[in-house]
Amino acid sequence: MALKSQDVFVTLRLAANGPRTAYARLASELGMSASEVHASVKRAEMAGLLHGAEMNHRPNFASIEEFLVHGLKYAFPASRGGMTRGVPTSYAAEPLRRIVEAGSEPIPVWPSETGTKRGIALQPLYRRAPAAALRDATFYQYLTLADALRDGRMRERKYAEIELRNRLREASEKLRAESSY
Repeated sequence: MALKSQDVFVTLRLAANGPRTAYARLASELGMSASEVHASVKRAEMAGLLHGAEMNHRPNFASIEEFLVHGLKYAFPASRGGMTRGVPTSYAAEPLRRIVEAGSEPIPVWPSETGTKRGIALQPLYRRAPAAALRDATFYQYLTLADALRDGRMRERKYAEIELRNRLREASEKLRAESSY
């Protein structure tokens, strides 16, 4: 069973906000069906990105970090398009926007009718990313960091790697602390 981009999408949501969400609620938040979310969780478990049901499908933060930093750009390479209206991503969105100067080139955006910026189309990791990200700021930042790893230049990838590692470690510590009660 091959890992799909939607599996990484679901895994990033669970890493960003914790695993204690029913499939139906998670599906609604992500714009997916409950069966799609369930299948994504199962594939992510088989890939080692999530722990099994005995651990409440908790994110395997070490494996997620390794995959995102070293494998994401090869498994799910970024695809660029022409100029469009959309939602800023990669270095053009938080948290990298504060660190990386955009310069004079058009920024990367996920094509979206509800987007507020014009830039070069960057196909999202999963087609529902723009809508889901606009509903959840923390998840949005995880997705933009993943895009910087998929598409960014060396400097942007390095900043994204550092930021992502910090966030994953914080999330892991938070989950560990919650589990000890």
